Amino acid sequence: MTTCSVLSAELNEPLAATAPVARSWLVLEQPGPWGRVALTQSHLDATLGAELEERAAGTGVRILLIRRPGRHADLRVDRERRLYFAHTVPGASWLEQAVVADPKDLLDLDFTALGAGRAPGLGTLEARPVGMVCTNARRDRCCAERGRPVANALGTVLGDRIWESTHLGGHRFAPTALVLPHGLAYGRLTSDLAFRVMAAAEVGQVVLDGYRGRSTWERPGQAAEIAVRRLLAGPDADTEADTDAGALTVTSEASGPAGEPPGPAGEAPGPAGEGTWSVSVVHRDGRRWSVQVVRRLPTVARPESCGKDPAWPDSYVALSIRPA
Repeated sequence: MTTCSVLSAELNEPLAATAPVARSWLVLEQPGPWGRVALTQSHLDATLGAELEERAAGTGVRILLIRRPGRHADLRVDRERRLYFAHTVPGASWLEQAVVADPKDLLDLDFTALGAGRAPGLGTLEARPVGMVCTNARRDRCCAERGRPVANALGTVLGDRIWESTHLGGHRFAPTALVLPHGLAYGRLTSDLAFRVMAAAEVGQVVLDGYRGRSTWERPGQAAEIAVRRLLAGPDADTEADTDAGALTVTSEASGPAGEPPGPAGEAPGPAGEGTWSVSVVHRDGRRWSVQVVRRLPTVARPESCGKDPAWPDSYVALSIRPA
């Protein structure tokens, strides 16, 4: 059987603007197996998982579960767990690490404040990035089969800066990964590319190969940011400055007359047709661009996940870039 990730690559489905959308992240260590909906289908108390998900809804915070790479015995582990909070907005990104003895303590968290960029102050600020590779097999087999070798390779060298994670969206782009604090999402990783990504993140840089976008922005904004980065990465560009993770900010994502609200990457599109957006992107040195982004439907249906019926996943494409 041809897997969804193999078919996606064969169809050359674009990676750009497929990153999960979240301005802030709450990442909780949860050893053991994960189900398809991990927050309520793991050894984390299901009632607690549902309550955390409900409290995060609408705040700009997304929750991930993580575990160390390697074998995952079906054990209920009663010990302190690692915890990360992150805010991804350029110029205001931060990563906080803490430990929690009882995950129920997270119910005291102010999710609205976290989504707005206020650190909880429960641990210590981390200067070094952390990477999460999706290996949620119950969500899609590609994530486990392709993600685990990458997570294992990275973890052997980088230790506790690398974790396996639950669903990051877009399993047809497996192996997928997220790098915090900047919220940089990647797909179709190889081990070599993953090491490049982490080495670049160490000095606050973006690798354009395999780059799906920054989780800070909605999908039209992701498309615009990537397009500007590729423009600036031309032969005459200042490579060091223009791959800086904090160099570009999306300041507006206005829809045009045919625009439709952008949906999460990988979900079935809305009504047929193309939506348009005018997206403003600003460089920290003052340069500005206006990027016209269009939402397109594929010409060939394909499964968005292994075992699912063919669907019509949309993409967001930058049609033009002009100085503003």
